[in-house]
Amino acid sequence: MSTLPVIAAVDGSDDSLRALDLALDEARRREAPLRVVHVRQYAAWARPDVLLAGAADADDDPVLDRVRTYLEERPDRPRTEYLGVEGAPGAVLPELGSTAQLLVLGSRGRGGFASLLLGSNGMAAARDAECPVIVVPRPGREVDGEAPAGPGPRVVVGLHVDSPDDATLDFAFTEAALRGARLQVVAAYQWPLRSWAVPAELVPTMIDQDAVANETRALAEGFLAPHATRHPGVVAEPYVPAGGAAGHLVAASQGADLVVVGRHRRRLMAPARILGSVTQAVLLHAASPVAVVPPGAVEPQDLPEE
Repeated sequence: MSTLPVIAAVDGSDDSLRALDLALDEARRREAPLRVVHVRQYAAWARPDVLLAGAADADDDPVLDRVRTYLEERPDRPRTEYLGVEGAPGAVLPELGSTAQLLVLGSRGRGGFASLLLGSNGMAAARDAECPVIVVPRPGREVDGEAPAGPGPRVVVGLHVDSPDDATLDFAFTEAALRGARLQVVAAYQWPLRSWAVPAELVPTMIDQDAVANETRALAEGFLAPHATRHPGVVAEPYVPAGGAAGHLVAASQGADLVVVGRHRRRLMAPARILGSVTQAVLLHAASPVAVVPPGAVEPQDLPEE
């Protein structure tokens, strides 16, 4: 297992304490140290572009003092370190991800508007961090729709069969193995298919829907096969629904332990990091914690024999 730490971003809010609980569990499962980070926000008149971050005194930080008290009675607590940093959280947290195997934070912090579903720091970390980022939503979020779900723990992962990402799949299989969970693989396909007949006119294609669904399932099973070989104890269940992937992933998040989605790869004509519309929708609306995995960020994990 990696010796890089799991980072929990805290700011004194209840949202960040929920993220801390999840980060603590992740560190235990991964046999990794836990690093608790509080980024002290620049004042509104300051210029964060002049200095990205500066060290702060972790021993003179009320937020970190509260976390120490919160964790001191926890059994089997991993090796824990506390870090206070001054700077702009939306810039500092993604930067800290370069020295971590996982970054965990709440969907909202102490600031911002009460109506926001996802704060700017969570969005920035999910978009820019070099390690996978888990965003923990507030409890009680309701979602529309239903997806097949059996008993027991369940991890959900989105699979785009036209552009599969091995890092996202490996992270999802690893999480399922660490949690002793089933892996539900959502491989949605667009239907009905349409093609251009004349400019500005779309007409339905003559392709049979069952054929599209069967081909999507076959492709999905092919992409899953090497990961299933590395994780023989994980039961992977392809779910191949028609329609947009975002809606199906959000529906599947109800009762799930975790939903895993990928981040878009950089492209020649679009070199900036972007989340993608499906990932953004899942972050905004999923009822469970959401892991956003950068492309190529995760190497296959060496887990104990199952």
